Amino acid sequence: MAEPPLIAAIRWESVGPLIFVSLAIMGSPGPATISLVAAGSAYGARRCLRYLVGIVAGTTIVLVAVASGITAALLTVPAIGSILIGISAAYIVWLAYRIATAPPLAEPTTATGAPSFAGGAFLGVANPKAWIAIAAVFASAHLADVATTDATAKVAVLTTMIIVICTTWLFAGTSLARVLRGPRRARAVNVTLALALLGATALAVLH
Repeated sequence: MAEPPLIAAIRWESVGPLIFVSLAIMGSPGPATISLVAAGSAYGARRCLRYLVGIVAGTTIVLVAVASGITAALLTVPAIGSILIGISAAYIVWLAYRIATAPPLAEPTTATGAPSFAGGAFLGVANPKAWIAIAAVFASAHLADVATTDATAKVAVLTTMIIVICTTWLFAGTSLARVLRGPRRARAVNVTLALALLGATALAVLH
C-alpha cells in the first residue's frame, strides 16, 4: 500500500533537529512556562488543568498564525502588539499576585483560586516570547519541499511539542509543591516563583 502523500513528502531526517530546537527555544523559561510552574506549585496539577489547556490552545493559535503568515501582517501594525503586550503584562502581574498570596496546598482553597482556561488562552496568545520563539523555531528547518506540506508537518510536530513542554513545566511545579508543604516554605516558594514570572515577562517584553 502506497504511503499517504503527506507522510511520503516529509523529510523525516529533519524532524529530530526541529524537535531539539523547539525544546531549546520554546521550552526555555518564559512567562507561560514559569506561570505553569508557579501555578502548579501553588494550586496543584489537577486544579490547573484548565489553565494548562488554555495555554496550549493559545500557544497553538500563535503557531497557526506563524504558519499561515498572519504574524507577518500583524507585525506591520505596531499598535496591535503594544496593546497585546500591555494587557498581557497586566494579567501576569495579577497572576503573580495570586500565586504569591496562594495558601499552601495542605490548606483548603476555593475553586476560583486557580487560574482559568480563559486566562491561560489569553496568556498563550499575548505572550511576547511565544511569537518570537515559535517564529524562530518554525523557520529553523524544512520538513517538505511544498510550502503547504511543510507548514502542515511543522504545525503537527510543534503542536505536540507545545503539549509536552507545557505539561512538563506544570508537573515540575507540582513536584516542587509536594516537597514544600510547610506554610513558610510554601510562601517563600510562591513569592519566588511570582517574582520569577515577573522577571521572565520583563525580559520577554524588553527583548
